[in-house]
Amino acid sequence: MPDLEALRRFVVVAEELSFTHAARRLHVVQSGVSSAVAALERELGATLFDRDRHSVALTQAGRALLPEARATLAAAQAAADAVAEAAAGLRGTLSIGTMISTGSVDVPELLGRFHQAHPAVLVRLTEAPGGSAEMARAVADGALDLALLSLPGEPPAGLEVRQLEEEPLLLICAPGHRLAGSRSVSVEALAGETFVDFPAGWGTRAIVDRVFAVAGIDRQVAFEVANYDTAAGLVGHGLGVAFMPASAAAGMSAVAGVAVTPQGPDSPVLTWRIQVATAASRRPSAAARAFLAGLRDNQLR
Repeated sequence: MPDLEALRRFVVVAEELSFTHAARRLHVVQSGVSSAVAALERELGATLFDRDRHSVALTQAGRALLPEARATLAAAQAAADAVAEAAAGLRGTLSIGTMISTGSVDVPELLGRFHQAHPAVLVRLTEAPGGSAEMARAVADGALDLALLSLPGEPPAGLEVRQLEEEPLLLICAPGHRLAGSRSVSVEALAGETFVDFPAGWGTRAIVDRVFAVAGIDRQVAFEVANYDTAAGLVGHGLGVAFMPASAAAGMSAVAGVAVTPQGPDSPVLTWRIQVATAASRRPSAAARAFLAGLRDNQLR
């Protein structure tokens, strides 16, 4: 059975792809990291990293070990958390991924209440550049304990997903745009428009791409940005139109929000769902279960 500390050092090297950076993160000397990984390789009979003077990369064996190592460490942490919880209250680390906007789900308030109830738990909150798709992968392979995300359609294999809230996506346009003042428009009416949008992998982008694909309309995305304020600024200056959750669009004074109707009864609806995802193959840690309970309580208010 591999040593837990060796597995932990392997995981950190795999995340950093650098023995030097891993040693710095672990607060140990580099030789300690190298010897732990070498001992793990001898025990498993496989090379886990390809390394030279300039780079470190996971081998096929290393890529196969990484999710299993994370699962093993998570299980060991959950066991330690359970003992600590029974002895002296909740402890440990909770890694949460979140979108830049979560609608009516007030993440700072939730974390504030969680910290008051469980001050010994260290919370790590991350906004993933790759959006919901990246966070879904991170939850599945154990890099995150849970994530607040938006996934269109059926959830990916390996995840348990629960819906928290939903709201419409609105089209935003400049006040002088031809559609400004319209109560609603069809998807067809947007053919030929220039769009401001968010990166592939974001939940809103996936929803809009899906609707336009079903409608058979090609979109021209001229600007790809990673926050709502920049998108609204570009739209407000007449550089394109964009889709945004209604709660986010409501705070944008320089743009007009327009509802968009699907083409037919079988067309996907432009609805943004706020969800929480956990790994299907692992029991959430005690800290994660406590946070999820807080989310449930918040919905019942």
